[in-house]
Amino acid sequence: MITRKNMGRASPLLMVLFTFGFAFGTYNLVTMVIRNRSVRNWVSDDSNGGVFFDPVVEMPENVKKLKNSKTPYHVALTATDAPYSKWQCRIMYYWYKKKKDLPGSEMGGFTRILHSGNPDELMDEIPTMVVDPLPAGLDRGYIVLNRPWAFVQWLEKAKIDEEYILMAEPDHIFVRPLPNLSHGGMPAGYPFFYIKPEQNEKIIRKFYPEENGPVTNVDPIGNSPVIIRKDLLEKIAPTWMNVSLKMKDDPETDKTFGWVLEMYAYAVASALHGVQHILRNDFMLQPPWDLEVGERFIIHYTYGCDYNLKGELTYGKIGEWRFDKRSYLRGPPPRNLSLPPPGVPESVATLVKMVNEATANIPNWETQ
Repeated sequence: MITRKNMGRASPLLMVLFTFGFAFGTYNLVTMVIRNRSVRNWVSDDSNGGVFFDPVVEMPENVKKLKNSKTPYHVALTATDAPYSKWQCRIMYYWYKKKKDLPGSEMGGFTRILHSGNPDELMDEIPTMVVDPLPAGLDRGYIVLNRPWAFVQWLEKAKIDEEYILMAEPDHIFVRPLPNLSHGGMPAGYPFFYIKPEQNEKIIRKFYPEENGPVTNVDPIGNSPVIIRKDLLEKIAPTWMNVSLKMKDDPETDKTFGWVLEMYAYAVASALHGVQHILRNDFMLQPPWDLEVGERFIIHYTYGCDYNLKGELTYGKIGEWRFDKRSYLRGPPPRNLSLPPPGVPESVATLVKMVNEATANIPNWETQ
């Protein structure tokens, strides 16, 4: 029997135990919340690739330490031999060369992975490796399915000096020197607002079973832009290819994911290998939705930019002034494109100026 006297003696010990238990429980709860919501979203505008300090969950040492030496990455982009792809690759390579040796850059070598199966006339202009396309009919008209297969072949055949790889695309323009944003085994990727694994859990579970972990392990990214250690990509790429083909074979998945199916496949493949990405909002901007360049590194001009002469966006309707890469499917845009009217966002004006600079300086621009 516990007497009042004994209770009085025991209360300090009980209070200590209670306080410790409460603190431990609170720590675990906070740790769990941060693990599921915040750890995967370390974002920094530090051009040296630094990250914010998390006061509750201590970051791994290799993430916490700022780099004091360069860790170069190899720039790799997949491409076709279509005129539409060629002119974008030429502009992309022009700006790679302009930014490569500037302070802050950790760009290494460059390869255009040409998955047409045959050399083209840009072989002498842009460092290129030719790989095979998928067997006829396997892509079902969705040519992007060739991307993971192209990376599988390139990684098997190429001699890549750098330890890291940036997976890029032809419609990327380096607007600032790009450092290596990854940290050891943690690749860096760009979070796309339209990649929503949690909202598509039913479909994701077809390819990422519950026993593999929560669906939040699947990052809201595609394969590009991603900076990743080469040995990790060598493991992920074959899985990425197989998941892409399986998703394309599943009517529900194909219908739901559409043109971003291959992006979901990369995100799922990475999660299957236990690889998650540091999500960097400053990795890239996408005009016309992102209005300013700011401290971001890559312009991705996948969307059409349509404006009236008052500088007002008319998206979905052809504007009095426009720049849309799809206007040039059969050949390159002309040199000296007209600049947008006053009031158009800085991001769009910068894009057009950078396209104009590249086309003015690339030899034989309109004949290739």
